[in-house]
This record gives sequence, structure tokens and C-alpha cells, in this order.
Amino acid sequence: MSGMVVDELPGEVRAELARRADRGLIDAAQLASVRGRFDDDQAEALARYLGTSQSANTVRAYRSDWRGWLAWCAAQARTALPADPLDLAVYLATSADLRKPDGVEWLLAPATLERKAAAIAAVHAAGGLPSPTRADVVRLTLRGIRRARGARPKRKRPVLLHTLADMLAQRPDDGWPGGITRRRDTLLLLVGFAGALRRSELAGISIDDVRVDTDPRSGEPVLIVELATTKTDQTGVAGQQVVLPRGQRPDTCPVCAFADWTALLEADDQRAWLAAQTEHTVHRCHDYPGTPLADGTRRPLFPSINRHGGIGPTAITGRAVGDLVKRYAERAGLDPAAFGGHSLRAGFATQAALGGASDREIMRQGRWSNAGTVHRYIRTANPLDDNAVTKLGL
Repeated sequence: MSGMVVDELPGEVRAELARRADRGLIDAAQLASVRGRFDDDQAEALARYLGTSQSANTVRAYRSDWRGWLAWCAAQARTALPADPLDLAVYLATSADLRKPDGVEWLLAPATLERKAAAIAAVHAAGGLPSPTRADVVRLTLRGIRRARGARPKRKRPVLLHTLADMLAQRPDDGWPGGITRRRDTLLLLVGFAGALRRSELAGISIDDVRVDTDPRSGEPVLIVELATTKTDQTGVAGQQVVLPRGQRPDTCPVCAFADWTALLEADDQRAWLAAQTEHTVHRCHDYPGTPLADGTRRPLFPSINRHGGIGPTAITGRAVGDLVKRYAERAGLDPAAFGGHSLRAGFATQAALGGASDREIMRQGRWSNAGTVHRYIRTANPLDDNAVTKLGL
């Protein structure tokens, strides 16, 4: 193999790779020829199974992954379901060896290959079949791929408080039609940052999920966001929620941003409403009565908006959230490739650690169950805290 370190793979996989002449994935034309086969009983089972247990993004990825496996099996005259573990291991190994057209960068990351294996396992589970991914040859192949790459997953840069300020400074001008996008994006960035929300969670919030309450200690308004489903709570059984306090300034206050956005949505003439607005120098969230738009219809909190200011009936996607963060990063003079939807969540954890928050406090707001994940953010923010190197006397 040209790119992988072959010795990292199990011996039986190396032998099978050496025996086969055609080691690459199927091309686009061959893939298209087998797409019709996806509408069979196995595909129906997959749709039913994943439809109730996985997010929409996962379902789309798994469907694509399963089609790729079907195409490869068709070209290699192998059986896709039930899969032979050795066939799957070879498929993953050959996929790992593919490079982008530039001949330098890998086409697929180890995490993508692990997702492909998970998709194939999901189809087997849907059909009541044992998963081929449990076989040692598959597990060792995936381990060998990751070791051979020798690269850690690329993490997006966190949006820190000063970065958030730079992004907010790049919003469209007020007025028509930019004022509509300006208000939606203000709320999205503030809620995503202060709520430590994932991009899919942001995209999934409806107006019915949000309410304004009062902090009994301070008497100040707080924004409460109920999360219908999350990455770690796909069924919504846990009933997770995040609470966002009033901001120190009106322009960075999530509660004011919610009141402003819903007032615009309620307006009969949004162009006239925008024309009548002036810059808010005081908080408008005090005595906010709520919105009649929270009527049980689950209107999206963050709908799509076209370039003419037209507000669509459907929510933006998780991918669109990531694109939005990248776009504002680029406008602020930052590398858009270094940022993404996760940058808001990572930014909360890092900024909170910089502010002296404990790991318990960070975990509570971010709904992290694994302290190790939070510790990574804390180490990034304060690398010398609790570090013996400061006692060396250098």
C-alpha cells in the first residue's frame, strides 16, 4: 500500500490486500449503479431503526456509508449483508489508503472510517444480525489505521470572549433587510456561546423551548432553553436545559437578544419595525412578557433567511450553524478553516476556565458527563495551573 504503514494492520488483512488487484473504492458511476438497491428490505429496516434512535445528520451519514459499502461489495463480488469481518476490514483498510486529488492529504479521516464501520454495524443490528465490527480483525484494523496515521483529531479553535466580540462586530448593518439576519445571528452566537450548545442543538431549538424567567437571587431575568434532544440524550428522557443569565451589556445579553428577535418576528410589517428601531443603550429584557409565538407549533427559533430578508418556515441545519461561525470568523480576519459549529461550545468551556470556573461548574452548564473532556479545555486555558513545573525554580 502506498500511504498506510502496512505493518500496523493485522496479518490476514495484509495478505488479503496483497492478493487483490483492485484495492480502491468504487467510482461514482459504479456507486450510482447500485443506489437503487438501497430501497430493499434492509434499507427499510435501517430507516425505521435509525429514524427513532439517531439524529437526522447521523441518519444521512449512515445512509451514505451503507451505499458505499454496497458499491464496494458489488464491485468485489462480496456479500454486504451479512458481512464477512475480513471483507469489512479490507474495505476499511483500502478506504484509509485513499488520498485527495492533490495526492498528499488523506481522503478519509480515521473518525470517518469508524463512522462507516458504525453504519454497517447499525444495518446488521436493524436486521437482527451480529455485528462484524466486533471481530478482532476489524477492531485491530481500525486501531492500526489510527496508529499509522499518528495524528490527533483536528479540534476547532474556541470562540473566546474577545473573538465573540469581533464576530458580533461583523454582523450586517441594521435596517432592511440586513437587520433581520443581524438579530437572528446575534441570538444564535450568544446562546450558542453562553449555553455551550452543540450545532445540532442550536438548530433544533424551537420558540416553544425557550422562556424567560426570573433569578430568585438577583431578581434579574434569565433565559431558559429546554433541549428536546441532545447528542447524549437522543430521546429527550433526561429533559436537559440550559439557563442563560442577563448579560452585563444590552448588546451581549442573551435575554435582550431573544426579546429583540421575537419582537421582530411578531411584527406585522417587519420593514417598518426595523425602520423604527434605535440602538438599545439599556436592557429591554426587564418585564419582558414573553412571546405569543410560543403557541405549541414548534416554530424554529433560528429559521433560514434568504438574501431578500425572507424568513423561511424551516430551521437552519447544524451544518449551516457551522458555516455561520466560519463566515463571521472570516469577516473578523480569522482563518475560517480553524472554526466551526463546535467553536462556540469549546469557547464556553475555555473562557469559563480562564474565568476561574471549576470543572464541576463547566460540566453542569455544558452537560458534560466525562470530566476528562472538560479537563482538556481547562488545560488549554490554564496550562500552568496545578502544574509541578512551576515549582522547579527555573
